[in-house]
Amino acid sequence: MPDPQIPAALREAALVSKAWPYEEARKLLKRYPDGPGDKGVLFETGYGPSGLPHLGTFQEVARTLMVRRALKEMADWPSRLIAFSDDMDGMRKVPPGVPHQDMMHAHLDQPLSSVPDPFGCGHASYADHNNNLLKEFLDRFGFDYEFLAASDCYRSGRFDETLRQVLRRYDQIMDVMLPTLREERRKTYSPVLPISRTSGKVLQVPVEVVDAEAGTVRYTDPESGETVEQSILSGGAKLQWKVDWAMRWVALGVDYEMAGKDLIDSVIQSSKIARILGARPPEGFNYELFLDENGEKISKTKGNGVTIDEWLTYAPQESLSFYIYREPKKAKQLSFGIIPKAVDEYHQFLAAYPAQEWDKRLGNPVHHIHAGNVPEARLPISFALLLNLVAVASSDDKDLLWGFVERYRPGVTRAAYPELDALIDHALIYFRDFIAGSLRRRAPDAKETEALRDLDARLAALPAGADAEAIQFEVYETGKAHGFENLRDWFRALYETLLGSSQGPRMGSFIALYGIDNSRRLIAEALDS
Repeated sequence: MPDPQIPAALREAALVSKAWPYEEARKLLKRYPDGPGDKGVLFETGYGPSGLPHLGTFQEVARTLMVRRALKEMADWPSRLIAFSDDMDGMRKVPPGVPHQDMMHAHLDQPLSSVPDPFGCGHASYADHNNNLLKEFLDRFGFDYEFLAASDCYRSGRFDETLRQVLRRYDQIMDVMLPTLREERRKTYSPVLPISRTSGKVLQVPVEVVDAEAGTVRYTDPESGETVEQSILSGGAKLQWKVDWAMRWVALGVDYEMAGKDLIDSVIQSSKIARILGARPPEGFNYELFLDENGEKISKTKGNGVTIDEWLTYAPQESLSFYIYREPKKAKQLSFGIIPKAVDEYHQFLAAYPAQEWDKRLGNPVHHIHAGNVPEARLPISFALLLNLVAVASSDDKDLLWGFVERYRPGVTRAAYPELDALIDHALIYFRDFIAGSLRRRAPDAKETEALRDLDARLAALPAGADAEAIQFEVYETGKAHGFENLRDWFRALYETLLGSSQGPRMGSFIALYGIDNSRRLIAEALDS
């Protein structure tokens, strides 16, 4: 039965849309030409609980949910998203900054789900602590997901049948993996990592399959030197991660999972193993990684990028969602300098949405950011304009700034526009941290001096309530009258002499917001310099 929340015109447009979430969802339509049945479609994102959730976590879940929503608009199929935590992974090193370092070192190589919680906040393990942080993180952004932990799946027996299949196909899996390894690594590699019954450690030792149906393997204990036979079922072992990834796809029936460009090789190997295990690997694509302002790959270790909390200090969440939506297969800079543009472009697309036909709407990022429930555009002033207002007002007095806004846009009040009130907070912080120290107003040259005097006279002749369009007309006319063949040179002169920056907002809007009298004082200061 068609979903009444999906208009027929929307579905028709979705089925032919070239926007990337629909292109991705189309892979799933081809995967199930007769539909997925009661099983539905399973999406997955993965998480390693040895650290805190971060911007990469956000982008992968957000983008996956965009594909899931696109599929819903194209077909009436049930679907789910699993956020999977690989918390059976052995703790190979103690994360810096974690309390009780001695205790943590005593549990090296044990599964993260067996390491005690060093924070002492009542969680069952270190992994449980971080898993809860992940769930809080995903809940904070309203993501629709189901959480699943590797420790629960392994120990409950949910993975047991697929683990038996790993043992049945052990030699074929080795044939896939060994050519990808260095010579030394090949000597000790095993797809299966037994968990020692004495030390509790995840062991990286060669194993021999004893009985695939019983799930038993044989290995030499590296500490005692004894030969050990044990079952890998019900938590007796975990798998090396590429094999583990494939096993998880097969055991859970995953249909779609995306991954970063740095995991292309892992996707290839895991897909081969999934086929060996008798299943079809999931659909998906490899997105490009973010770069810092110097064009270098962003690294948590280097700390050379923007964290999600930093972005949200300077701009709303929607602007971040907008930025990660666009061109996911293109490497993009992720630095503080791109935040104002992302904010204003988001609001430009938001304002355009209501008047667009369905085909244009489905290519508009805001449709995917808001899962089709797009809010009204309610930002009467751009972020760039606010930043320049803060600069010339030379004040962090929010009431003063609201006074300018209310005069510029009658009826726009703090109570009626909480979004703008929050954006002013962001503008104040962003200006303080990134702009205040860089503003340098220069003196105008002779040609610019004459033009500024003329502009001052034109502004003086305008009525007190002149709107931005009328002011902008006079700004243009002044530039043309004084021989600025390229008006961009005229505007650059205004930005540099009046605002102290090399670029800025639409001057008519800025003067209307700041006020003609105040703007004339800026011109007078420039002429006096």
